[in-house]
Amino acid sequence: MKLPDKLKSFGQRRDVDMTEGEITRHIVSFAIPLLLGNLFQQFYNTVDSWVVGNYVSDTAFSAVGTVGPIINMLINTFLGLSTGASVVISQFYGAKQHERVQDAVHTSVMLTLILGVIFTIVGISMTPLMLNLMETPDSVRPEATQYLIIYFSGMISLMLYNMGSGILRAIGDSQRPFYFLVVSALTNVVLDLVFVLLFKMGVSGVAIATVIAQTLSAALVLIVLFRAKNCCRLSPKKLRIHRYMLTKILKVGIPAALQMAVTAFSNVFVQSYINSFGEDCMGGWTAYVKIDQFLFLPMQSISLAVTTFVGQNLGVNQVARAKKGIRAGMFMAVACTALLMVPVLIFAPQLVEFFNKKPEIVDYGSMLLRLISPFYVFCCINQIFAGALRGAGNSRTPMFIMIGSFVVFRQIYLFIMANYISNTIKPIALSYPAGWLLCSLITALYFKFANWEKHRVVDDKQH
Repeated sequence: MKLPDKLKSFGQRRDVDMTEGEITRHIVSFAIPLLLGNLFQQFYNTVDSWVVGNYVSDTAFSAVGTVGPIINMLINTFLGLSTGASVVISQFYGAKQHERVQDAVHTSVMLTLILGVIFTIVGISMTPLMLNLMETPDSVRPEATQYLIIYFSGMISLMLYNMGSGILRAIGDSQRPFYFLVVSALTNVVLDLVFVLLFKMGVSGVAIATVIAQTLSAALVLIVLFRAKNCCRLSPKKLRIHRYMLTKILKVGIPAALQMAVTAFSNVFVQSYINSFGEDCMGGWTAYVKIDQFLFLPMQSISLAVTTFVGQNLGVNQVARAKKGIRAGMFMAVACTALLMVPVLIFAPQLVEFFNKKPEIVDYGSMLLRLISPFYVFCCINQIFAGALRGAGNSRTPMFIMIGSFVVFRQIYLFIMANYISNTIKPIALSYPAGWLLCSLITALYFKFANWEKHRVVDDKQH
């Protein structure tokens, strides 16, 4: 089959109405492509670290790892806003109000284009300040700066992909975003090897490869939206901000964006504590974070499935069905996470060695994995409940709970621990599990006693 014929098929309908049918099947069939797509996304992020750690230098490996909190801060801010768009679209789609879905789609994409320019400028201009806040050692600062500037130069492509895939997921299509991530991941791997091994471009080669791969995935998702045969079809002539729809998107999106951005920003300060223990500890922490991201994927994918499921069902006021979906999602998340923990605990040194074989880095990374990973099961509680709350249109509650747990509590814990109890790596690292446990406890209590489903964005009187 010729490529143009395949491109034409991109517009075929693959949306899924989750307001009817078997609940577990809907969540599983939605979450699996999402999980596989996220695995590929983490895969090509991991390849960046693997190539740098094995074929450039230990310093470059630490440089690429230490910039993670800075990148995540800006990306998570936009992901919060795209969550708002996805929730609004899923609720109007569930309510069969397709004209409003159209307004939401065009408002979301226009907003992305505007914010893409802003975030690019902010990301590049804030790079020196953020590296200073993290107390980045002088030895890794030049390569960290180089990587960030190139990465942020392609920020708009990453944002367009995330918004476009969020629109598709809102109507139950998690398959095509997965396909595009596969293409993007494979492209990134090939370009990493070409730019680093063949052209000897070092850190800049890895960053350029990432930007090219992200641009490709953005182009693919836009082709789908332009060719869509359903209510999410994108038309350049209709691109504009619908004020009433922007208000609904921001009502859900701003709290989610604030929570994700502030949490990521607080991780800049956590990184500063890690950096104080030297380059070997930084390398071990970088390897731990890469593996940590894989462990979080099942619960995060299921959480996003629950968000869409709850959004569509509350769009038609099916509260009991939404609650059944939350329970099914919780069971699946806990089971998957518990199964993944076992090989991580057993093979921690071998996993760290994949990224960097320096003995000191392997020792730090293995210790961190075995110390922190048993607590991941508790994260399922706050992730699934937070996803359900956002699907219901209530993103303020998880914002307050998560900022309180992951930022305020964690920073107080770190300050007291570092200055008055024990400024060593183990108690510092335990700041993460401590925040997870507090967040899960508060979220579970809120779900038990509060009227969480009352925040629908769809008005039954709308036509």
